[in-house]
Amino acid sequence: MEFEIDHAREQRTGIAEGIFCEGKSAAQIDAILADAAGPRRRLLLTRLSPEQHAALAPTGRAGLDYDELSGTAIAGEPMILRPSGIGIVCAGTSDLRVAREAARTLAFHGHDALVIADVGVAGLWRLLARIDEIRRLRVVIAVAGMEGALFSVLAGLIAAPVIAVPTSVGYGVAAGGTAALHAALASCAPGVVVVNIDNGFGAAAAAMKMLGVASASTGG
Repeated sequence: MEFEIDHAREQRTGIAEGIFCEGKSAAQIDAILADAAGPRRRLLLTRLSPEQHAALAPTGRAGLDYDELSGTAIAGEPMILRPSGIGIVCAGTSDLRVAREAARTLAFHGHDALVIADVGVAGLWRLLARIDEIRRLRVVIAVAGMEGALFSVLAGLIAAPVIAVPTSVGYGVAAGGTAALHAALASCAPGVVVVNIDNGFGAAAAAMKMLGVASASTGG
């Protein structure tokens, strides 16, 4: 066997193993899905491209809830969503693929999240028009590319911790998200923590652990 799925990870840590599909063949993904086909086994797949999804065996593909925008797929029964107090604030529509990965990761674990999109600082009034909603959240995942200014602006306006997710969006010196990553790490606003470029999955996991709600999907 070329893989060993950590089915007990969710029981140990509250966060299920995410199956990272980038670089995997369709045959490997089919084998993983077949291994997880037992009773009550659920899987979250990330970075599953449309081409990979189309190449899967019909039986495996039919059992997936696939979201092309985020490249995520969920195998198994969906969770009943309950409010989490987690929000995802997205600078632009180009960042939505990463925001959706975070939202789908939260939904896989049973947590509903408010998603507020297209409120980047180039039109600051858009953010300020939603700021009262954002201030009611317990944790905010901020998703932005370009220069990543949204992270510091948000952290200077709200009491909740901000998890910054730099995205690989932008021209030239944006350098595939490196500029936004550096801006997040160098933020002068207190309460900003940072995950890696495009890592919506990691941001969702961090938010759940911050709030101690990760065990909701395991009945804790």
